[in-house]
Amino acid sequence: MTEPTLLNEKQIRNGKILTVSELNRLANQVLTQSFPLFWVSGEVSNLTRAASGHWYFSLKDSSAQVRCVMFKGRNSYLDWVPKEGDKVEARCTVTLYEARGDFQLTIEFLQRAGLGVLFEAFEKLKSKLQQEGLFDAAFKKSLPTHPKKIGIVTSPDAAALRDVLTTLKRRMPSIPIVIYPTPVQGKGVAIQIADAIQLANERAECDVLIICRGGGSIEDLWQFNEEIVARAIAECSIPTISGVGHETDFTICDFVADVRAATPTAAAELATPSRENILGALNQLKQQLSRMMQYQLNQRAQALDYLSRRLISPTQQIEQQKSQLAQMTLRLNTVMNQQVKNKQQNLLRASQNLTHLNPQAVLTRGYAFVQNKLGTIISSSQQLRQGDDVTLTFGAGSAEATIDKTNL
Repeated sequence: MTEPTLLNEKQIRNGKILTVSELNRLANQVLTQSFPLFWVSGEVSNLTRAASGHWYFSLKDSSAQVRCVMFKGRNSYLDWVPKEGDKVEARCTVTLYEARGDFQLTIEFLQRAGLGVLFEAFEKLKSKLQQEGLFDAAFKKSLPTHPKKIGIVTSPDAAALRDVLTTLKRRMPSIPIVIYPTPVQGKGVAIQIADAIQLANERAECDVLIICRGGGSIEDLWQFNEEIVARAIAECSIPTISGVGHETDFTICDFVADVRAATPTAAAELATPSRENILGALNQLKQQLSRMMQYQLNQRAQALDYLSRRLISPTQQIEQQKSQLAQMTLRLNTVMNQQVKNKQQNLLRASQNLTHLNPQAVLTRGYAFVQNKLGTIISSSQQLRQGDDVTLTFGAGSAEATIDKTNL
């Protein structure tokens, strides 16, 4: 034991007279230093919940009791309130309330008796199954978007079932429900829960399976922490949703199931599509389709108006074609008359030119042209030799001659 520091040994030997405050302070220091944080078990009695939020009670066993205090800053972390007669386990320190000299325990944490063993078993099984891969996300099955039938594993008398059925009816009343009844609390119930899950798996009549019960203590929910239930869920070929307890409750069932829901109601919401959302989406599609149809109708009507303005009757078409034909005939006649005139003028010019160039016309003026025996016209005396026979052509008739002499 550590020696007190308020008074030294010399002061005590010299007979120092202590005040009550000094005595209680010294005693409190001795107790605090002598007892580290430890666990103690007992039965709750004389519980008082002060207006300040602090709890005052006693812990007792068959032969003794001790006063306890649990301040508001610590008891606010508990999700339960002890009552008279509860068997509990307290993590605490020994202190002395110096103002009255009362020996007491200051409680840091409080749990129901036996929870330590349960938590240890929970963690042990959780670690075992996790190492086997039963919690791996890779093996989780996806929930169907539009299930044709939903199965529920729970007690027919459970309030959780009423909550689930109410939610399913509100969200999608057309989906059939199959209930696989089983007790959900009590010793040996885990076997029956596992049997119900196996039955649902064997019958294979549902697209998704909800495993649920309402909230409670760890003892109430313990059947969902049993290995046999975990194995049954892992072997189930139907996608499973665990809706066991409240949002703060966790069970082995939550980790093994394909999806964990915070509550049974949340499990029902996860299992079904929302009828209101589907109707809303359909209404949006309906409005979109209506707008598209109206747009197409408007486009077709506008095209029809455009075409109607271009459309004329067959009689009008014939009249237009007659008019066009008359115009084309007129243009053709005009073009042809002009071409005839042009041809005539060209012919006249050619005739005049031909007349001017006609050798016969020149010969009529007293000229003649000379041809040798081959018919070649002689244009130079150099083409002739003495004695050559030639033909002289005149404007009227011709004559034969022989060349006597040529001059350059």
